[in-house]
Amino acid sequence: MTLHHSSTIPDALTRAAARAPERVALHFADRSWTYRALDEAVTRAAGRLLAAGLRPGERVAALGRNSDGYLLLFLACARAGLVHVPVNHHATAAELHYFVEQSQSAALLHDAEYAERVAALAPTPALRHRATLEELREACATGPLPEVTVPVRDEDLVQLLYTSGTTGAPKGAMMTHRALLHQYLSCIVALDLREQDRPLHALPLYHSGQLHVFLLPYLLLGAVNHLVVAPEPTDLLGRLGREAITSFFAPPTVWTALEAHPDFRATDLGALRKAYYGASIMPAPVLARLREALPATGFYNCFGQSEAGPLTCVLRPEEHAERPDSAGRPVLFVEARVVDEAGAEVAPGEVGEILYRSPQLCTGYWDKPQESAEAFDGSWFHSGDLVRRDADGYVFVVDRLKDVINTGGVLVASREVEDVLYGHPAVREAAVIGLPHPRWIEAVTAVVVAHRPVTAEELIAYAGERLPAFKAPKEVHFADELPKNAAGKLLKRELRERLTGSAARWQN
Repeated sequence: MTLHHSSTIPDALTRAAARAPERVALHFADRSWTYRALDEAVTRAAGRLLAAGLRPGERVAALGRNSDGYLLLFLACARAGLVHVPVNHHATAAELHYFVEQSQSAALLHDAEYAERVAALAPTPALRHRATLEELREACATGPLPEVTVPVRDEDLVQLLYTSGTTGAPKGAMMTHRALLHQYLSCIVALDLREQDRPLHALPLYHSGQLHVFLLPYLLLGAVNHLVVAPEPTDLLGRLGREAITSFFAPPTVWTALEAHPDFRATDLGALRKAYYGASIMPAPVLARLREALPATGFYNCFGQSEAGPLTCVLRPEEHAERPDSAGRPVLFVEARVVDEAGAEVAPGEVGEILYRSPQLCTGYWDKPQESAEAFDGSWFHSGDLVRRDADGYVFVVDRLKDVINTGGVLVASREVEDVLYGHPAVREAAVIGLPHPRWIEAVTAVVVAHRPVTAEELIAYAGERLPAFKAPKEVHFADELPKNAAGKLLKRELRERLTGSAARWQN
């Protein structure tokens, strides 16, 4: 007789707890959870959700900042057969309503600080249960263990992982236990995650990168994890040194802020051995300065997207010397192709869209059959990322398809212009977009956050000396900060909306 056991995310947590029950799994604020305590709290929380009348397969929306309670809810949903729906904690009332209604969530758990926003939420037919994450954590920290007998299979949905919405309305990628567990193993192998590491987790857990590339894989390995509410540079530098952190992930916007911090070079970061970056493209000058300042630290470029869990490619430390501008090669469970507009595979060195085939992939978008069919046209997932791949299989990101600028009929990658601007000593951050123009179709336009006084004319001339004339910015605008989502991704759509007046005057 053949026995088959369906392995799920909470099963993997239980195995980690059995290996080292008294080891600390998580430090957060003034609380620490051992692996045994966390696993038992997950069971209590799962029982509490089911006792509230929630049924397996129903969606549970989560609105909260990083906390042990937020993590507890995700794991409890997984154990109870419920589907976790993470919501950006910066969501407006209208955006919150969209997530809850589009996912048809039956429950909404939230931080107490968002009670007023939740109370003002417009009614949705499915929503019937609300509670705070603090209540869940406090109620489930101790007490008798309920018997949770819900059958959960690896092909069951565990999360609707909404896309960032940087280019349109967010879509809920339907992630199964099986997809995420495959992705966790890809992360462990490609990123050299180890039980002995001391990782610090600072990016929002509602975002797939921090939760699924780092925190969950590290929990399943049995590492001691440090979690903070938000990535504040001064606090991060203090913790990296004080806690002897060995492993840390941040998007380029956070690494840029850390490298520019006045205490960066005075802080002892000697314990840091693994530095990860991703979520958007790292400016080459910033990466060069970081590698020079941290010679004993290995840097890993993490590339991918929510629909794949999200890690698809990694550039490892030993590969940075020859290809510092590459996103690396596909990870263990990812197969990739690069194709032209007709769907034909392009030759090495040519630019095309990267497509994926993988057990890590979502099963489609929640309640969006047309978008699902388009994304998986031809049985491959269409990423929307323009790349080129060399003869050795290394991927080089050119741009998002929707961020490529058509100026005078010639396509310009915004990343190339941004990298040049980052080389100017006055530039702290830069974003390049295309704005409608009657002569050029789109005008290359830069938005810059400066370290020190600098004029638009200086930056235009600086770029013009290093780029062909058609790629140099036609205009440079200055801002105190660039719009980003909580995961550190630049929101170029917002920049385009802000600067429509600039584009409009060109029409006159």
